[in-house]
Amino acid sequence: MAAHFGRRLRKGAATTAVAAAAVAALSASQAPGATGDDHGRQATAGASAPVPDPTGGDATGSSPYYTDLPPLNSPNPSPSPSAGTPVAQGAAEAGIPATVLDAYKKAEAELRASKPGCNLPWQLLAAIGKVESGQARGGEVDASGTTLRPILGPVLDGNGFALIKDTDHGAYDGNAQYDQAVGPMQFIPSTWAWAGRDGNGDGKKDPNNIYDAALAAGHYLCRGDRDLSQAADLHGAILGYNNSQDYLNTVLSWMEYYSKGTYSVPDGTGAAPGHRSDDGTPRTTPSTPAEPADPHQGKPGSKDQGGRPSPSPTPSKPGGGQDGGDPAPRPPGTPDPTTPTPTDTVDHLENAGTATAELTATAGDAFTGTISTRAETKAGAAVAKVRIRFTISGDTDATFTGGEDVATVATDSKGVAKAPALQAGEKTGDFKVTATVVGRSLKGVDYQATVTERPADTLAATTNGDTPLTCTPGGEFADQVQLKATYKGAVADKVAATATLIKSATDATENDKGPYFKDATTGKAVRTLTGLKTDTKGLLTLPKLYADDTTGTFLLRVTTPGGGTLTVQLTVAADGTATASPSPSPSASAGS
Repeated sequence: MAAHFGRRLRKGAATTAVAAAAVAALSASQAPGATGDDHGRQATAGASAPVPDPTGGDATGSSPYYTDLPPLNSPNPSPSPSAGTPVAQGAAEAGIPATVLDAYKKAEAELRASKPGCNLPWQLLAAIGKVESGQARGGEVDASGTTLRPILGPVLDGNGFALIKDTDHGAYDGNAQYDQAVGPMQFIPSTWAWAGRDGNGDGKKDPNNIYDAALAAGHYLCRGDRDLSQAADLHGAILGYNNSQDYLNTVLSWMEYYSKGTYSVPDGTGAAPGHRSDDGTPRTTPSTPAEPADPHQGKPGSKDQGGRPSPSPTPSKPGGGQDGGDPAPRPPGTPDPTTPTPTDTVDHLENAGTATAELTATAGDAFTGTISTRAETKAGAAVAKVRIRFTISGDTDATFTGGEDVATVATDSKGVAKAPALQAGEKTGDFKVTATVVGRSLKGVDYQATVTERPADTLAATTNGDTPLTCTPGGEFADQVQLKATYKGAVADKVAATATLIKSATDATENDKGPYFKDATTGKAVRTLTGLKTDTKGLLTLPKLYADDTTGTFLLRVTTPGGGTLTVQLTVAADGTATASPSPSPSASAGS
């Protein structure tokens, strides 16, 4: 296969220049399926400098990535070649393994439904999958999308890479001392813990499964109110995945390449990249699957109660100390793994001034209060640059801005991390937000929040034309009762209401005779309806009313949270002159 630019050039000025030229070419084209004018037309590489991820860390822990760039010639989509048939470089690079491609497209479809404003193109997922794992090593996945062998990034021990001590007890990466990026989309365990998704419907969230990983990557890129059809949001999302300008340029180049055409190839036959951002050599992976560590195991080398040794961390490079030699030298500025990190110095978390009264919101509204947590040492000093994870729990559909129920934020210079704004859903009641330190097993801080029902303080009957509601004994009312709800003069939509046939104006207990509703399932008489809601215009039309053989005047009362009340008088007469009218006099009694 013809040499790539990435195989001729190492990371540095030359690679950046080529990537910049490739990205600049994006302004001349439009990605297929774009929903916004800017989609597929990115700015040049120099137009956007790397910026810190606002959530306090990227998905991959800044792990290395493949630097190979796409061919300059545009891809020529064609049927997958037969075995042994030579193909041109452009054609080979345009081929994406069938299962991997299917996972990207399914993730795009799910995000189009759940977060339509994000405008996530599957070509972005394909570009990230290319630079992170070479499309799962050319599609080495089984029928369910799980990689045949684990794909692990280098040990993040600070020895030439970021220093991220173990956060998952080795459950995902088999390393109980330091974290490693895992799977075809290279999530670090601490990010997967909240960003993981079940993309193939098997009830598990597995970073080694391309369906799960692609969907998780899509949600990760679509956090907040990002619109990926806009260049600024697209760049921010990619930099949030791996905070590197070269990474941004490389991903944009592959995204544009795939946007010009691609096709499916059999699993296991995809073109694999060959150079990485750390040293230009192929990514090293275990020859046999790594066995996940027992979450209850101790340090590497110790044995659990079953006598099985916990896995030792894999060296990030040859000469890294595995054979007893000297550790590989650390580049200038990289942390010493023996030096305590800010996370190590945290003794406890404190509420940073969030009042419980601020954490109450009406269904569908944004909370006005902000949840703030302060990280402190044992002496009470603030600890900056610590990742705090905020997790929503309980029977609620409340979320943080962007629709997520977990958010990770880094503490500022005062040691304070502020969670994204809370958005109430439609479920009412109490729920909890817990703040914890990522990478530590410290006691968290709980914040209680409440979602209250939407209120209406006024209910008014609407006209039913010139024809009054009429009914004879044993018959049904010709028209249905309709009302309009308002709150402080404004339309009150989605307000819950209860309708009850009551005994009298002074006795609001349910009547046992007279008009009734019918149960939608059984057809039996029902005289109390709950779960009713006004529509977007504040209107509510009650189901049809029926009458038994009892004649007389009866009362129907409708109530809503917020004090809204409407009483409707119903009269059943043998001559068919029954009417329905609102607000009867207090002296009216049912069945008179």
